[in-house]
Amino acid sequence: MPTGLIALLAFITVIIVWNVVIKRNMGEAMLLGLIVTSLFAGAQAPQYLLRGLTDALTHDVLYAALAFVFMAYLIDVTGLIQKILAILNSMFGRIRGGPAYIDTAGSAVFGSLSGSNSANTASSGSFTGPWMVRTGWTPTRAATVLAGNGGMGAALPPSASMVIMIGFAGGLVSTGGVYMGLLAAGAYQVVLRVLLVTYFTRKDKIAKASDEEIVPLRQSLREGGGALCIFLGALIPILVTVGPLADFLTESTPIGDALGSISLLTWIPIMIIGFSLIAGRRRLPGSLRGWSALLDGAMPRFATIGALLFFAIAASEILGDLGLADDVNGVLASLPVNRYLMVVVVGLVVTLVAGPLSSTATLTAVGQISFLALVGVGVDPLLAVIAILVFASTEGASPPASGSIFVAAGLTGARPESTFMPLIGYYMIPIFLIGCLIGWGVLPIFGV
Repeated sequence: MPTGLIALLAFITVIIVWNVVIKRNMGEAMLLGLIVTSLFAGAQAPQYLLRGLTDALTHDVLYAALAFVFMAYLIDVTGLIQKILAILNSMFGRIRGGPAYIDTAGSAVFGSLSGSNSANTASSGSFTGPWMVRTGWTPTRAATVLAGNGGMGAALPPSASMVIMIGFAGGLVSTGGVYMGLLAAGAYQVVLRVLLVTYFTRKDKIAKASDEEIVPLRQSLREGGGALCIFLGALIPILVTVGPLADFLTESTPIGDALGSISLLTWIPIMIIGFSLIAGRRRLPGSLRGWSALLDGAMPRFATIGALLFFAIAASEILGDLGLADDVNGVLASLPVNRYLMVVVVGLVVTLVAGPLSSTATLTAVGQISFLALVGVGVDPLLAVIAILVFASTEGASPPASGSIFVAAGLTGARPESTFMPLIGYYMIPIFLIGCLIGWGVLPIFGV
């Protein structure tokens, strides 16, 4: 019996019914889903539950999400975000939906560098998220765009997901071919997101900023240029881990061995918090009582985001222990279907598994069997690799357990559950269709 797969379906069903049908809050839904998932372990349910909760406490995404919540709160209370937004407004305020377009472009750039969906959401969303809310976007729509754009961390080369799939494909594909093919597939996803921003801008009647709201760029830079230093908090970790500088430090300096242990998801918020404390020092409290009040203001945000993500991670750990990966492999290996239907089946499986897991964890678990299943029914090996990578890139927008969703919600003040259906309709389904069209050979990519 595919216990892990059935448990996954039960986890998702419980959350949807409890939150959408019964209309109880998402915290209760996630906790109930976690408990139901653990019950599939039978007599070992208490041990599975305890191990899942323990593993969740040590998961870097949990700490990173909380750090991003505090980071967004800090740059807000110190007034730094207002200064940055004034500068951005001077530059792009006359463009309808300007911050959302900038987030899309920024996510493509940061995504190709970091390869991480959650880190990608935070890198650009730390600044564009609050800016969107302040220029007329609802928190839910802003969080939806941020989380949807975050998926480009796995959609563009290079990424850990790409390396995993190249390893599984062996000599059937070349690294250059996969790189160029994923670049083309990523371009389709960028176009999709630009079209979505244009649609949202018109649908929500996002207005251009009035001339009175836009100060000259020279003035905004003079008054708030120092706040721009907090961008270094995102750039420094990326530069020392990816690219020419990272190669030099790795090969020619004593710190090279330590660079591999740097987690962008952890260090980006820590660095931004550090620069924020320096740049916003004049607005910081001067007494213990003041610091206590400042930290108290952040507590409600921690409680909401932290609890939901904690339960989600614990559930994903239990699903792994229940054998979800083996169940999926068994299902794919036993399906006697044609090429077109197999692409759909593999896409559904990868997309479904990517919900509670990360894209890299998903491909580690089911990437090889998915590749073999597609090649076995006649799909070109390069198309198979690219299609699987596209399916896995839905992780950033895949409720209920994607880290990108909780990071985006923390940056915009939205309720995470309010983004679930929009993310499925506007991002997951279209990206899934892009993967199918590539696997079927309808959408052209480089090298095929």
